[in-house]
Amino acid sequence: MAKRITICAGIDTGKHKLDVALDGSSEQLQVKNTAEGHQELVEWLKRHKVKRVGIEASGGYEQAAVAELRRKRFVVVLFQPAQVRAYATFLLQWAKNDKIDAALIAACTAAVKKIHSAPDPRLQPFAEHLTMIDQIQEDIAKLKNRLESCRNERIQKLWKEQIALLAKHKRAEFKALVAAIRKHRDLAARLDLIYSVGGSGLPTAVAILVRMPEIGQITREQAAALAGLAPYDDDSGDRVGARHIDGGRERLRRALYTAARPASFRWNPQLMALYSRLIAAGKGHKRALVACARKLLVIINAVVARGTPWLAEPSKAAGLPAT
Repeated sequence: MAKRITICAGIDTGKHKLDVALDGSSEQLQVKNTAEGHQELVEWLKRHKVKRVGIEASGGYEQAAVAELRRKRFVVVLFQPAQVRAYATFLLQWAKNDKIDAALIAACTAAVKKIHSAPDPRLQPFAEHLTMIDQIQEDIAKLKNRLESCRNERIQKLWKEQIALLAKHKRAEFKALVAAIRKHRDLAARLDLIYSVGGSGLPTAVAILVRMPEIGQITREQAAALAGLAPYDDDSGDRVGARHIDGGRERLRRALYTAARPASFRWNPQLMALYSRLIAAGKGHKRALVACARKLLVIINAVVARGTPWLAEPSKAAGLPAT
């Protein structure tokens, strides 16, 4: 019986152009990173009977091409640059240019064993909007740092006016984002479930909804890993290293960590008990907060999977665990 082979392509993304290669073939293509170029790309891929396309994340320059490919029913694998470079190291391939990278991404795409389903396309514009809000907050923090070291009253006034203006824009943009989310009944229901968990304020709930589309459909271990809150072993031979977190979605992790402190001191009895237990066991403040952030995400994941709001003291008769 003939073995069925999935034909794979790889795309190296640039600001103005896309370099494309087929796995196991010398066939290559270069098109402009525009709507017209994307149409030419789709036709070329169909002509070569490509089913799976790998593309490297490149500061957002890949997003329009990814959206178009998914609209045309291609299976798209989005790689982080570190994944592609690690695969090149594995192959002992040191040369690097756009055409070589496209061929490398094609080979990497063919080697992928597990294909994740495409995220909800409705969340992409929400993610861009949320990132803009996060960037406004980062600008506010920079201005506050300048204000602390400034002794000139006129300049202090200028910084304070800028901070107030940015804070006003941030509130308005966040309100608009929440309103846009609530136009979708299913997303609004999921947001309310996340928000019901003690310690998950509305900004945290929005961050989880937008930045973790998989919430409620994955295991607790997978959720922690995606957020970069999973503790990893660091052992070798007789040495037992300290467990540490690594990787994951940075902005999501930051939102959870920020929420963990008030949640662990005031809003969530489960996290308050966990924090106290870890501190009593000699764990440091930061390590305890990381554990609480992970626990908060685990609780939220269970609440969304269950489809019922969180209760601080769940009824024993209900027979449903809180995590």
